[in-house]
Amino acid sequence: MAAKLEQSGFEDFLPLMADKLGGDGLIGELCNGFQLLMDSDKGVITFDSLKKNSALLGLQELSDEDLCSMMKEGDFDGDGALNQMEFCVLMFRLSPDLMGHSQFLLEEALLQDHAFQDSFF
Repeated sequence: MAAKLEQSGFEDFLPLMADKLGGDGLIGELCNGFQLLMDSDKGVITFDSLKKNSALLGLQELSDEDLCSMMKEGDFDGDGALNQMEFCVLMFRLSPDLMGHSQFLLEEALLQDHAFQDSFF
């Protein structure tokens, strides 16, 4: 799916947003994005609400099949819709640069924790 987004000319702004907003700010913006895309009656993102609002994400060029694939990729509980957590996880998964940056941050945190523990023992 990430390759398909690249082919469509989709530009990944999540790493830039993460740098500018920090972790909490990025999560807040993803939650705002969820609110824009969700079906307000159901409280989740459905295929229909994603299709209706896909231009807000710059995804107007994606086909119904592509949007359906996104829904399936993010739908961990199998209910056919994306709740807020599933949406946030999907956005991270569709951002290879952000995932790579997250891996780097995790490794740094683990090294710092290891150094901190070594200083006490």
